[in-house]
Amino acid sequence: MSVGTPYIGSKIGLISKALNRYEGILYTIDTVNSTVVLTKVKSFGSEGRPTDKPTPPKDDVYEYIIFRGSDIKDISLCEPPKSHHGLPQDTAIVQHRWSLGVV
Repeated sequence: MSVGTPYIGSKIGLISKALNRYEGILYTIDTVNSTVVLTKVKSFGSEGRPTDKPTPPKDDVYEYIIFRGSDIKDISLCEPPKSHHGLPQDTAIVQHRWSLGVV
């Protein structure tokens, strides 16, 4: 987790301008390209919000989705980042990955 971006690793809720809701883990915010990247993303569709193109929810979990910042209507924090396997809050750690199922 980056000290400069404390929400990296947090569960984020995002509503697009098309009124579809997504939830996933915030991976990065690219200020140069104005994008937001979520990993482990689930699409909940339009959930009855009034739209010209209603979208049903999807059962799939997407590895990642890159969202165009200008097409994001709302973004909110669902859960703060979780501590991963007891790693300390250490500014020397830029990024890490753990393997599920490995002890």
